[in-house]
Formats: sequence, structure tokens, C-alpha cells
Amino acid sequence: MAANINRVVLVGNLTRDPELRHTPSGTAVCSLRLAVNTRRKDETGQWVDKPNYFDVTVWGQQGENCAQYLAKGRPVAVDGRLEWREWEAQDGTKRQAVEIVADSVQFLGGRQDAEGPAYVPAGAAADDFPTSPADDDIPF
Repeated sequence: MAANINRVVLVGNLTRDPELRHTPSGTAVCSLRLAVNTRRKDETGQWVDKPNYFDVTVWGQQGENCAQYLAKGRPVAVDGRLEWREWEAQDGTKRQAVEIVADSVQFLGGRQDAEGPAYVPAGAAADDFPTSPADDDIPF
């Protein structure tokens, strides 16, 4: 019997600041948008980068850390799984999306790559670093 495998590993740059929300029960959930380039030859034979964009969801304390310490442009590595979801929009239409649910997010680069530090200790206090405002319309 074949096993099911649902694994995604991506390394790219954040296209916007992380957006932090909380579920009604208080669980933190952070939304990231990741750009990952694919190199290919165009019709003239020149190598060009084609960007691919991925929505990433990070839950719990790790999501809070992402919202606290990451910023637009920062390189990150994401290890997670694909998850399909559907919902009804405010106008009554059904929507669906495939997103990446992160099991781990590794902060790459240094301070010159974005506003946040390259490494954040697990026990760092929330007020040790500045935060970015968040605004998100993803339903929970």
C-alpha cells in the first residue's frame, strides 16, 4: 500500500509584511506571501526569472514570531504541507484556495535583508523588537 506524502519546502522572499490575526478562541495565525523564482530560457534563449507566489499560513507562537520579526523582502525557508480550503465570500460566491501550512519557518539573511533580526531566540519577549501593523480579510 502506497503512503500519502504531502510535503512542501520553499525558499524565497516575503512580498509583504506578515499579517497577524487571532481565531475567536485566541489562537494566533500569521499570513505570509512568498515569492520564489523559477529560471528558464525565453524565446530568445536568454535566462529569465519567472516569479511564483505562494500563500503561507503559520499557526501559534511561530506565527507570532513571524509577525513580530519578519518584514517585506526578508528571505525565509518554509517547510510545510499543502492544504485546500473553501469558504463563502461576503457576496455569496464560493471561493477556494490551496495554501501552504507551515510546520517551520526559518529566518534567512541578516538585518540588511529586511527590518528584523536574522535570529530570534525562542524566549524573546514580544516588546524586544518593533511590530508592523496588520490588516487581513481571510475568514476563520
